[in-house]
Amino acid sequence: MRLLTAAVTSIALTLGAQAVSAAPIELKFSHVVAENTPKGQMAIKFRDLVAERMGDKVEVKVFPNSQLFGDNKVLEAMLLGDVQMAAPSLSKFQKYTKSLQIFDLPFLFKDMDAVERFQQSEQGQELLNSLRKRGLVGLGYLHNGMKQLSASEPLRVPSDASGKKFRIMTSDVLQAQFEAVDAVPLKKPFSEVFTLLQTKAIDGQENTWSNIYSKKFHEVQPYITESNHGVLDYLVVTSAEFWSGLDEDVRAELKQALDEAIAYGNKISDDKAAEDRQAIIDSGRSEVIEISDAERQQWVDAMKPVWKQFEDEIGADLIEAAAQSNQ
Repeated sequence: MRLLTAAVTSIALTLGAQAVSAAPIELKFSHVVAENTPKGQMAIKFRDLVAERMGDKVEVKVFPNSQLFGDNKVLEAMLLGDVQMAAPSLSKFQKYTKSLQIFDLPFLFKDMDAVERFQQSEQGQELLNSLRKRGLVGLGYLHNGMKQLSASEPLRVPSDASGKKFRIMTSDVLQAQFEAVDAVPLKKPFSEVFTLLQTKAIDGQENTWSNIYSKKFHEVQPYITESNHGVLDYLVVTSAEFWSGLDEDVRAELKQALDEAIAYGNKISDDKAAEDRQAIIDSGRSEVIEISDAERQQWVDAMKPVWKQFEDEIGADLIEAAAQSNQ
């Protein structure tokens, strides 16, 4: 009887262990924007590719619109194991590494082709590993596009921004950028921007065409200056503990699916920039201001000293390499 009981117990334990091992790995992907944005579409594509190729091995759950965490909290949550993947804007990493501040420098990149060339260069790829000592792993760059300036009054030259309050992401570089034109930068969560604009608690903000359109900022901002003064890209990131804890084959399959999803999202970003710009114009809710070359140069002259201000933190060689990507 004892032998039979022991055998039954052994079988039960074995079956239990198999059931546990068969449970899918849960991967929570948290982000702060709408599902119809390039980031939102990339996350859905990643989820679907994983489901198609990995079956019950890994289950990706996507949480858009700050449902789980805002970008200011998601990295802490990731280090605690509460979320496994996120794609915060590059500005959000300054307390983990100073190098990524390079992407906030105003007028460093003339267009998204230059951004892509730098990100895929040796220096750009090395930046993905700049977070490892802080427990995070960069997995790839996701584009959103070039930033524009929206405001309650027309902005044509730097003096038009003087004294006005602009929402910014948590970034010392972006703070310096607006202070360079005598504006008042306010660090606020992305989820609060529409209300802040609607109630006129702030005068303006900077963002890409897709974010402005998907979050309806154009409905509460009568003017958008086509400045293309900076880039708003994201870093798809996970925790080193989670990533290294995966079996090598699982990690490889996830990385391949993610690379394809990022390429898909970046193509959408390129297409949506033009589409959403036109949709904003067609809405008649906001006037798109096209500044002249001379007016644009005034912005460049006012903001470019920010490069020198952060040269020691970012690295002069890195800034030079990024600037060379415009050639």
